[in-house]
Amino acid sequence: MSWIRESTLNWFQLMAIKILRTGHIPKHVAFIMDGNRRYASKNGIEKLEGHTKGFDKFAETLQWCKDLGIQELTFYAFSIENFKRKQEEVNGLLNLAQQKFNSLLGEKHRAKEYGLRVRIIGNLSMLPQNIQELIAESMIYTKDHNRVFLNIAFAYTSRDEITHAIKDVIEGVESGDILLEDIDENLISNCLYTNDSPNPDLLIRTSGEVRFSDFLMWQISNTCVYFTNILWPEFNVWDFLNAIFYYQRCYSDMQKVIKMQDVKPPIQNSRLLTYLDKLHRKRQIELEKMYPSNT
Repeated sequence: MSWIRESTLNWFQLMAIKILRTGHIPKHVAFIMDGNRRYASKNGIEKLEGHTKGFDKFAETLQWCKDLGIQELTFYAFSIENFKRKQEEVNGLLNLAQQKFNSLLGEKHRAKEYGLRVRIIGNLSMLPQNIQELIAESMIYTKDHNRVFLNIAFAYTSRDEITHAIKDVIEGVESGDILLEDIDENLISNCLYTNDSPNPDLLIRTSGEVRFSDFLMWQISNTCVYFTNILWPEFNVWDFLNAIFYYQRCYSDMQKVIKMQDVKPPIQNSRLLTYLDKLHRKRQIELEKMYPSNT
């Protein structure tokens, strides 16, 4: 099914969105899409079908966010820990991912019209080559789109992300590109997979689990967190709007903290700017190598 859909909201739901838009709307919302397997068990269907229903909900949620004017979304799709599941389920998830990335590439014109930029964050080297190629093509094709930013955490954990950032910093010191005294929180933030993104304003986790599962642990220290008992495939627009309303209630208390602590300060040091430009160009070259057809 399509990643990019027309709005299916009725007039009452659109009115609720219009009312919410009179308040502060988060610029960046992150989702831990939990509960697909429990949904499958609850409804007597195969686990893979539960994951397929989860993808349908992801695409539906993407459209709700567009209706509400949210500019950036990050979805936790596949943790590195998921590789520890039964091989049959892992293979099913990877096959499903292959189908969905093929589907995205099959509607390139719609992605362009929508202004959708897709960024996959995670340790892509852990994925099969065919999926690496599809991911690279999706990211390369949409890299100049700038209206909606969709980040998908795939083969991701926060510990792995921070580890890779620290390795890159060490390499920068060893090569003489930066000095030990250049290392601070801001430098590490700019070396993370999420370096192009503001930190999330709101994190939503479904299924009743009250934990973060190693998702964006560096980025969410000042994020408003909304937990719901609803299983992800059953998450509906009213559940989503409840989360937005919860964020708006929290916003006044969070505002001062956000202003003081959660905005990435610009890099002023020319040595650091040169190093970060080199690092990000290196990552772009690595991405392009994953997609042999890229010219």
